[in-house]
Amino acid sequence: KQEAAKPPVAVDANFAHDNELWRESRLTELLAPDGWTSLVGLHWLELKAHYIGSGSTSGIRMAMGPPRMGLVQREGQTFWFTPEPGVSLKANGAPITGRIPLLSDDAEQPTAITFDDDKGLLTLIHRGPRYALRLKHADAPARRHFGQLTYWPADPSWRVTARFVPHDANKTLPIVDITGLTTDLPNAGAVEFERDGRTWRLEALGEPGRPLQLIFADRTNGRGSYSAGRFIDAEAPDAKGEVVVDFNRAYNPPCAFTPFATCPLPPPENRLDLLVEAGEKAYAKPATEAAP
Repeated sequence: KQEAAKPPVAVDANFAHDNELWRESRLTELLAPDGWTSLVGLHWLELKAHYIGSGSTSGIRMAMGPPRMGLVQREGQTFWFTPEPGVSLKANGAPITGRIPLLSDDAEQPTAITFDDDKGLLTLIHRGPRYALRLKHADAPARRHFGQLTYWPADPSWRVTARFVPHDANKTLPIVDITGLTTDLPNAGAVEFERDGRTWRLEALGEPGRPLQLIFADRTNGRGSYSAGRFIDAEAPDAKGEVVVDFNRAYNPPCAFTPFATCPLPPPENRLDLLVEAGEKAYAKPATEAAP
């Protein structure tokens, strides 16, 4: 016997409009010239010096960019970049004429090296004890041949008002990323909400009084949604200690679109035995993405 189709959910016009605007903003951010779909490389720095470039003689061979771009050196905890003669590069908007410090993403002003008429971007990222070069390019195949984002139908019942349960000051939560690195992140509290006659709880990442991020897994993972979980951004708790958690705005981590990201995974506390048929579905890469 065939199961009857679920009746369509009545959706308020303002709710639908706001949700559509959020989806448009999400796509715009994802497809920005330096957005996540522009990633073309992640190169871990294992030696004290690396010649980098797209040419075959480079120690670190970049997917795009000048054949011979420059030299990255490490001296203690300081990194330096020296450009190859005749290569046109900029660092934070200014032409590079000689050796410069290469500051990582946890510095107050990280170094951003641009090339190929500013279409390419090279930065240094710091993850635990390791450092890596992150490479982006506006002509990345994942960006040029992007498919589409798909969603479950917007459903107001998945926009829940949750109770915020604050933790002690300075509490952290260990978060493991896809590289296996564990990082202790600020864990201001948890959010609790009701669904299907049960109370559910998610640990929230963020500083007290600041916006929150929820990294969660649910029973749709690998069965409609991205297998490694999804994210939700939420505002800071209001004066009544409440937080709006909108599962319609659950979105995929960067790793759903590129192998060159270092995405955090849902902590064990945030693995819900719940079918969250709301928000962004798994991304299906088009066959043309692999084209040069």
